[in-house]
Amino acid sequence: MRVHLVTMPWHPLDLPSLQLGLLQRIVRRSRPGDEVSEFHGSLRWAEFLLENSGGRLRPGDYVAVGSDAIFHGLGDWVFSGVLYDDPGWGEARLKEYAAGRDVPIGTALAMRPYAAGFIDACAAEILAAGPDVVGFTSTFMQNVPSLALARELKRRRPGVTVVLGGSNCDGPMGHALHRNHPFVDHVVRGEAEYAFPALLDHLEARTAPADVPGLCWWDGRVSRANTETRRTVAPADIPSPDYDQWQAALDASPVQEHIHPKLVVEGARGCWWGEKHHCTFCGLNGTAMAFRAKPGERLWTEIDRLVRRHRLLDVVTVDNIIDMAYFRDFLPRVAGSGWDLRLHYEVKSNLTAGQLALLGASGTVHIQPGIESLGSRVLDLMDKGVTGARNVRTLRECENHALTCSWNLLYGFPGETADDYTPVIDQLPALVHLQPPSGAHRIQLERFSPHFTDPGLGFGERRPAAMYQHVYDLPEDELTDLVYLFDTEPAGIGGPVERRLKEAVADWRAGHADSRLLFEEDGAELLVHDRRYGRPPATHRFTGWRAAALRRLEDGRTVPALHRLLTAGGHEVPARSLDAWVDHAYSLALLFRDGTTYVSLPTWGEPVRLPEGAA
Repeated sequence: MRVHLVTMPWHPLDLPSLQLGLLQRIVRRSRPGDEVSEFHGSLRWAEFLLENSGGRLRPGDYVAVGSDAIFHGLGDWVFSGVLYDDPGWGEARLKEYAAGRDVPIGTALAMRPYAAGFIDACAAEILAAGPDVVGFTSTFMQNVPSLALARELKRRRPGVTVVLGGSNCDGPMGHALHRNHPFVDHVVRGEAEYAFPALLDHLEARTAPADVPGLCWWDGRVSRANTETRRTVAPADIPSPDYDQWQAALDASPVQEHIHPKLVVEGARGCWWGEKHHCTFCGLNGTAMAFRAKPGERLWTEIDRLVRRHRLLDVVTVDNIIDMAYFRDFLPRVAGSGWDLRLHYEVKSNLTAGQLALLGASGTVHIQPGIESLGSRVLDLMDKGVTGARNVRTLRECENHALTCSWNLLYGFPGETADDYTPVIDQLPALVHLQPPSGAHRIQLERFSPHFTDPGLGFGERRPAAMYQHVYDLPEDELTDLVYLFDTEPAGIGGPVERRLKEAVADWRAGHADSRLLFEEDGAELLVHDRRYGRPPATHRFTGWRAAALRRLEDGRTVPALHRLLTAGGHEVPARSLDAWVDHAYSLALLFRDGTTYVSLPTWGEPVRLPEGAA
């Protein structure tokens, strides 16, 4: 059989599709007689816009719609007019939605007239290859572009078999996608390593795929949804991706000069923390929470092969959380390899200074540590298993080891109060030299999260998020099964406290690039050079037990614990004197206070910084 694998907008332009890379290897491994080709619709769409708009719509505009507007559905909306045969479909609803939320939609409006021509061109190119099966992978805003193309493929060639899979097809979402779109022959729900080859076997044999776990298929005019399996794919059965066809497409693309391409690898699936303590707001792992990881030696072999083959040193891992064993068997191997890699990793926020140092030594330049908040009680409401003090330590150690840290400050949790935020907001100006969050964001209700599965946690009312009204022409009961994000009654803080939080984070972001708070050792003196935004320049000098105390507080301690350590270290410090000094250091904003725990804020490193947006 001829199998054509498709990834549509809005896949990131700088990354190959891991899903296509895996499926390519899966089909070739299980069915070596099949021909497997790929269509990289994200690159094609950026090329199409660049050419047909006379250069007005550029790859940066693609990012603005495909990534920056992901929670407003703009990317899906661009193609919904094609799906519903109405160029003006949903435009009035989009404008009403955007006006009420101050969402810029000019770029999406400018792109939409090109969508129909693009789908025509895609259908012609794919069908020219004579495929028997066209398989789409769909994540985030790839649903409507994929459905629009699938519909056109079936209109032109009814005999071609259309299959959808990916995270947008997990659980009830996959069945809703199937039963509402008769031009989709099959939907693979869950991991594809076992299910997709089994489906291809049935298609070749012309037998009903009733035994393929999780599969949705048509039994006459009835949409069947096979029971999903609890069996997860073993790491040994997860192949190393093949990116050769992506590389060829990129090499031939005028988009290449506008992007900095990176490789994508997968070391682990699931979440070892979520298996024990599922963060209340998080739905990312869907129905496959069970944590599995490839051995570190095998992951390194895959990376080594891909880097050599594609001559790219930036490597993005898609693991939701790093396997802690990698600090023993993977990262030391990378650090000792001599390769000048630039790794991107998602980690837990309570890593030690030594573990963060190893990440830096291994060539890791960017981490997503899931910090989420700097208030311990709010973190408890999330079930994060970490404190605000520990998160501040992580931010500081990222500076020490030149690690770029991406994080969001989340709020809106049932049970939180103004008292949980006011002490943190008051201290945010002291943190301006540390890497700020992307913003302060009210949480949304995500399918598969504990907040979603257990209404008793505080979100009893829920309805499909408002953005889906300008994306899909479906009744609400079908949207309830189809979509990932939901609107619900606001919880937690609001009013003046919410405004103060957002303003404080905006000030943090504005002042960060020009802010420093640096340690320097000068003989017996410990100097702290304060060059933070909003404060007069100053240099503070500490000697004796005071210098030792500031260093001891790098790990975060209560005052009684600090007193015991100083005493054990030979410093005779009256308790009252230590209390007074801690109050003084706190008044200078050299310490962060989380309840009764204090953390030192000065850093030992001064990494190169770019102004916001320069990257």
